Amino acid sequence: MLNLKRTRILLTGGTGFLGTAVRRRLEATGVPSAQITIPRHSTHDLRQWETCVDVVRDHDVVFHLAANVGGIGYNVAHPGQLFYDNAIMGVQLMEAARRAGTTKFIVVGTTCEYPEHAPVPLREESIWDGYPAPATAPYGLAKKMLLVQAEAYRREYGFHAIHLLPVNLYGPGDHFDPERSHVVPALIRKIADAKRLGHDAVSVWGSGKATREFLYVDDAAEGIVLAAERYDDPKPMNLGTGTETTIAALVQSICSIMGFTGAIQWDAAQPEGFPRRCLDATRAQREFGFVARTSLEEGLRTTIAWYESPARVANV
Repeated sequence: MLNLKRTRILLTGGTGFLGTAVRRRLEATGVPSAQITIPRHSTHDLRQWETCVDVVRDHDVVFHLAANVGGIGYNVAHPGQLFYDNAIMGVQLMEAARRAGTTKFIVVGTTCEYPEHAPVPLREESIWDGYPAPATAPYGLAKKMLLVQAEAYRREYGFHAIHLLPVNLYGPGDHFDPERSHVVPALIRKIADAKRLGHDAVSVWGSGKATREFLYVDDAAEGIVLAAERYDDPKPMNLGTGTETTIAALVQSICSIMGFTGAIQWDAAQPEGFPRRCLDATRAQREFGFVARTSLEEGLRTTIAWYESPARVANV
């Protein structure tokens, strides 16, 4: 077991949505904040080799969370940029960490790495059984190359890297920008805007029958830190709840919490993606005791309360 309290930690993406939660979790487990370094994109461009060499120096553990990421529209509009940025950041940072003698490297990947037609629930052993969904393949494959790199470096150099696959995240601090947001924040914003503008109906893409799985960001952070401490295997590892929720049920929950009583107009002419998407989360529980604690209802209430808070609104 790795004692993180005695390590110097580099946390890329540490000011972002997930990174902020991971930093909180590290500090909650007893890691002094002075031992956590968070490089900022404004001063440290991880697409540059010299920057990667500089930031990993004198660090024992690297949590690589930095990413160029967005919703489906952003993926469709910027496939080249997404592939290049995510591939070059990860590949160079891992190589720099290897050369620097880093003890452990934690890659936070994406379920977009999974094949488009993999059976549900998604199990880690099916990760190579086909090509990812075309719309998000450039992003997913850029991240997947870090899985290949980690396995290759372990074989040749004995380098300790792990690859984690968290499901759709949500929670306070999420991205609510329409171009970059995922389903939960997008729906919260859509319904909040409808209430603010006095609309009596909201249009939602698809039929509402598709299922998705949602993981509260603080639970994801707990899983990532547990894996860093207790998991050391080149095989990828799912992080999720193992619970499917229909988009219709998700919309109903958000409307109920936010007090929106208008109609939901399902736009079946618009794409809704996979009919089902859910992870098999049993390995994480078996390997390092991770079980998500936060119910979807509880997580939505906390997220919506944060979104509607005067402090957040004042900073928009």
